[in-house]
Amino acid sequence: MGVKDIKKARNAVEFNRESLESVLKRRFFFAPAFELYGGVSGLYDYGPPGCAFQANVVDLWRKHFILEEDMLEVDCSMLTPYEVLKTSGHVDKFSDWMCQDPKSGEIFRADHLIEEVLEARLKGDKEARGIAVNSSVKDDADKKRKKKVKEIQAVKLDDKVIKEYEEVLAKIDGYSGPQLGELIKKYHIGNPVTGELLDQPKPFNLMFETAIGPSGQLKGYLRPETAQGQFLNFNKLLEFNNGKTPFASASIGKSFRNEISPRAGLLRVREFLMAEIEHFVDPENKSHQRFNEVKNIKLSFLPKQVQESGFTETVESTIEDAVASKMIDNQTLGYFIGRIYQFLIKIGVDSDKLRFRQHMSNEMAHYAADCWDAELKTSYGWIECVGCADRSAYDLNVHARKTKTALVVRQKLDKPREVTKWEIELNKKLFGPKFRKNAPKVESYLLHLSQEELATKSEQLTSNGKVVFNLEGIDEDIELSHEFIKIEEKTTVEHIREYIPNVIEPSFGIGRIIYAVLEHCFWSRPQDTARAVLSFPPLVAPTKVLLVPLSSNDELAPIVTEVSKILRKQQIPFKVDDSGVSIGKRYARNDELGTPFGITIDFESVKDGSVTLRERDSTKQVRGSIADVIKAVYDITYNDITWDKGTAHLAPFVSQSE
Repeated sequence: MGVKDIKKARNAVEFNRESLESVLKRRFFFAPAFELYGGVSGLYDYGPPGCAFQANVVDLWRKHFILEEDMLEVDCSMLTPYEVLKTSGHVDKFSDWMCQDPKSGEIFRADHLIEEVLEARLKGDKEARGIAVNSSVKDDADKKRKKKVKEIQAVKLDDKVIKEYEEVLAKIDGYSGPQLGELIKKYHIGNPVTGELLDQPKPFNLMFETAIGPSGQLKGYLRPETAQGQFLNFNKLLEFNNGKTPFASASIGKSFRNEISPRAGLLRVREFLMAEIEHFVDPENKSHQRFNEVKNIKLSFLPKQVQESGFTETVESTIEDAVASKMIDNQTLGYFIGRIYQFLIKIGVDSDKLRFRQHMSNEMAHYAADCWDAELKTSYGWIECVGCADRSAYDLNVHARKTKTALVVRQKLDKPREVTKWEIELNKKLFGPKFRKNAPKVESYLLHLSQEELATKSEQLTSNGKVVFNLEGIDEDIELSHEFIKIEEKTTVEHIREYIPNVIEPSFGIGRIIYAVLEHCFWSRPQDTARAVLSFPPLVAPTKVLLVPLSSNDELAPIVTEVSKILRKQQIPFKVDDSGVSIGKRYARNDELGTPFGITIDFESVKDGSVTLRERDSTKQVRGSIADVIKAVYDITYNDITWDKGTAHLAPFVSQSE
């Protein structure tokens, strides 16, 4: 059975989410936390295979990014003071839109509700037209909800309405709260169970609030991301890197988001593992010295222009062409998109179910230069699993301004250069009488404006004769005329260049990636659909080898001990299955766990020291000495050798009945 035959076998039986969930539950990959007490929505515990799989994915992530890219790893506190997240914008803007059923009190996330209902109506239309559709609906993991959803009906829709629905779904990530409210009203979207009309969407901050210390006076939050700790340690990291850029920091750890209505297992949870990179780069030079290594990778892109036109067809392009055409803003962003792709493929993502979607103009953060999401197709639809954004210099700017600390790179120039910059002059004599105790706050704000902000203020001053802005803690708008401030471009000679670096941020949701890989690797054997297989790449499989003595005969025990000892010394994870069931059933149980290899010890092993090696997907078997078989396992698992090449020195073996 070759690679094509295996792929054909994997596609022969239609994917069934209920079958996968049955395996994951029965084999304890993960389970609802606090299940004995009824569980808490959005919280999960990992069992032995899930824990090992996650550890292997994280280990590969660390090697693929931190080691290969020479990144600086940090581990920052999960408890974050209020001031930090107020400055970063999370307190004011880290929200989703929720709407409530006024009668039952049930709460829905507005964009997900619209998505669920419109997709259900489109599915019902297809069923009415006799078009085959996947029997799984978006939230069928929630059994009670699945039974009651009334929107899934076999009703034909007008072609114009179908087009409208498809356009809305293509743009769903870009709508504001009021726009979502208009869609709910326009399409008569209510509580899917009762049909009750819902209140207008309201913002809900997703952070878990807490109090730090026994007095409770220091307000804080559980961090919603790992990034802020990296920004606050920028000066220390820069010094550690001998003051040189570009460089990257990285962090792996738990983050917390108080999801409005968590469903869909690991895809939307309240506590999750993140792996984030902050790559600090010169804003005047966003090239990457290793770009040539990824430039020829061809990917499926969903640009913002396509989405804004109401479509979801992807564009095939090499990374080099995408950067050259400015579809991707710069080389460094393109480089990391390529590296993200390589990582996802390594851990078992199906390349046919991977696309990179660009944030639309009304979806992108105001400070971002560009942002792409690696989305993976699952039975729940396309799921964002990795974000890759050019965050400009926003984070370092706001923290520098708040703390009055310079977060800058100082670069000694080989040759002095003339530089034209915006500069602001304050008539401080007038600030005291006008602003009294608030004068220092207003002055500090103005003196820490970025070049872009100064340019904007200068334009306002020229056009309107004044600038108007507001500051936290000051109730009235602040108006300043030419009498108070002067903003001009001035040319000076620089011997040392000082700049705030831009940040390219790849951000990975490990739980979402793990779930997508579970779906992509799951299949059933065509000859017996009850026999499920998880085709994990050997490198990330929870256990690498199943050690199978053919019988419980005492003659086989010393060989089992010998092989176990060698596997431990080689640090190859393995399990021994010496139960009394047939060898075929033992193989099948471990195929469900994703174990890529089986080593069988039989009575021939006693005679000549040979053992049989079985490959999970093809069920091929070969035979050789213990040393040769374990070497093949090690090479295929850790040295990226193919099965055919790794076992070329071993003899083909006619397999026992499975």
